[in-house]
Amino acid sequence: MNRIPRCLYNAVALMLWLVTSCSGSNSQDCTRGTATAGGQHAASKLAETTAKAPKTTVNREKIVVAMSAAFVSEQGVSVYRELTDYLTRRLQRPVQLITGLAYDTINSMLEAGVVHVGFVCGLPYVLLRDQPKPAVELLAAPIMQARRYQGMPKYYSDLIVKKDSPYQKLEDLAGARFVYNEEISNSGYNLPRHHLFERGLKNRFFGALLRSGSHEESIRMVASGQAEFSFVDSLVLDYDRAMGNGSAHLVRVLLSIGPAGIPPVVGSTRAPADLRESFKKELLHMHRDPEGRRILNKALVDRFESVTDDNYNDIRTAYHTPLRAGYTEIK
Repeated sequence: MNRIPRCLYNAVALMLWLVTSCSGSNSQDCTRGTATAGGQHAASKLAETTAKAPKTTVNREKIVVAMSAAFVSEQGVSVYRELTDYLTRRLQRPVQLITGLAYDTINSMLEAGVVHVGFVCGLPYVLLRDQPKPAVELLAAPIMQARRYQGMPKYYSDLIVKKDSPYQKLEDLAGARFVYNEEISNSGYNLPRHHLFERGLKNRFFGALLRSGSHEESIRMVASGQAEFSFVDSLVLDYDRAMGNGSAHLVRVLLSIGPAGIPPVVGSTRAPADLRESFKKELLHMHRDPEGRRILNKALVDRFESVTDDNYNDIRTAYHTPLRAGYTEIK
């Protein structure tokens, strides 16, 4: 029997999922269970494919926004719902929110134009931007309120251990269990791989590698003793600590890698230029509007700011340096 080409199957699956799973008339919320060990369903199947989706006609009626990497944690996804409601009112167009899909799935959807705007991790942005024909353009980046970021579009990869653990430095973790969120995460995998490479700790340093599917799940696994350490997004850890969420209060930071380019907001180059420009304009204006200011405060964000591509050169360096030396995966 003839097999359906994988790229076609993937594209059809994406489209059917969007059509059948989303409902609502104004700001539409297509939130799914986050890609953790605890719950995946449809998202887990979509996350398995890295096939490039084919060309797709952009829907000009609604704006589809995907959130994969965020300036809040999964527990703060309600902030994104408020943001999309706000943008629906400001743009006078329905804005549909999608969450809970893996980074590579969101990348495929941005390439196809199925998703118009993405709140994405810095490494997935670089991988999309550096294609021969860039699949996305930068719209804006959040500037966080916390003093450690110094008003710059930067963040960190925080190495966390259980609060009462004896570990004092990275070398103490030789033979320990390392949990990471996913392979194309900048803070969870890319920056740590580069750091290990630079420190000469690339040959069977860890006792075991575990994949969690999200920073929140990595934090929980370290706090519960299922793993000894993880590298996590500093924005996620900051947010959960500030809000008293999850297990963030049960871990401590051993070291921080960075700063590196903060997860940006990007527009699919298949989306209409006027859509991308109007979305960007509203983000950049948001901190001057009382309702926008309130939402930004809930997300611990000072403002959105225009950024240039060179803000992400630190991520490119961290990605390509170990790869050129043949160090392709953490071991």
